[in-house]
Amino acid sequence: MSPPTGPPPPRPRSRDLGVVTGRLPTGPLNLVTDVPGVRVGHTTVWTDGVAGGRTLRTGVTALWPHDGNPFTERVYAATSTFNGYGVLTGDLVVDEWGLLGSPVVLCDTANLGIAYDAVVRHLQALDPAAGRDDVVMPVVGECDDGFLNDNRARALTEDDVVVALTSASAGPVALGAVGAGTGMQLFDYKGGIGSASRVVRLGDREWTVGVLLNGNFGTRPQLRVGGVHVGPGLTDRMPTRHSEGSCIAVVATDLPLLPHQLRRLARRVDVGLGRLGSVGNDGSGEIFLAFSTAQRVPRTGDLLDVRAVVEGQYWTHGSPLDDVFDAVAEAAEEATLDALFVADTVVGRDGNVLHGLPVDEVLPLPAR
Repeated sequence: MSPPTGPPPPRPRSRDLGVVTGRLPTGPLNLVTDVPGVRVGHTTVWTDGVAGGRTLRTGVTALWPHDGNPFTERVYAATSTFNGYGVLTGDLVVDEWGLLGSPVVLCDTANLGIAYDAVVRHLQALDPAAGRDDVVMPVVGECDDGFLNDNRARALTEDDVVVALTSASAGPVALGAVGAGTGMQLFDYKGGIGSASRVVRLGDREWTVGVLLNGNFGTRPQLRVGGVHVGPGLTDRMPTRHSEGSCIAVVATDLPLLPHQLRRLARRVDVGLGRLGSVGNDGSGEIFLAFSTAQRVPRTGDLLDVRAVVEGQYWTHGSPLDDVFDAVAEAAEEATLDALFVADTVVGRDGNVLHGLPVDEVLPLPAR
């Protein structure tokens, strides 16, 4: 099979093919950018090994938490780890201060340092206080794409990262084999970038919860789609070797939440991945970050008035957070399905192949 000259065209999302995940309504685009202010950008790196060159199937994805400067206007945030064989830089700072002060950048494992350096330099170029009044500690998450990508090469450049940062926008988000998802595998099929959103009602208004993830985990026998255990029946088109390697997920919401509440949201990504069959395999890094755009926290001043959702109510009366937890789990499940459904077959280094999910064999699914 000869490789194409670029990433495969995106296929339809799971919901477009009749797979309705959960009970809650989606946002207008069913994407993380339904959360006001959130912006996403990609850079895809795709070259073929001709004339002694390297075969590259990689990229970078950047998510900004709002349309301002996150170095000076931070947001409340927290992290959670389902299985810890992976890296999310800046996680100790996020959990110590409860604050996110940079964009979130996703890339492959081998180029984590390049991405980190690029974000530092970019924020320093945007803000004269960055690197002078305080250091920049970016949040960069990695997944291994070494089955398709030649990760012994210097695949990413700082310019690639800057392009993802500066091209980020609200609105539609490319999914599947794009950006940081270019070289990913998912349940032994082609994986990549997925995203989804949910709308919940608390008090007298509606709020949005969105998830963006880089799906690169799971084994074929584990796979469940729409609650149906389809993996054991899908035995062909297996890769030459299993190459699992992590899921980095970002949960965004405009709900007013405190850091300890956001950690509870981040943990619910586990539920969404578990519904697809994941058990957090030993060699996989499932690391999640959640943030709220409701409050921007400045670097100056002494006191700040903060609103927050009430928790710990009489359990017999129900909790407003229950629907929020559902929203995270549903959006994480659907985001992963979209990564799986949208990404198609990719041929990479040494002729290695990850096939796209055979949608026609999986659908139609029995009703849940």
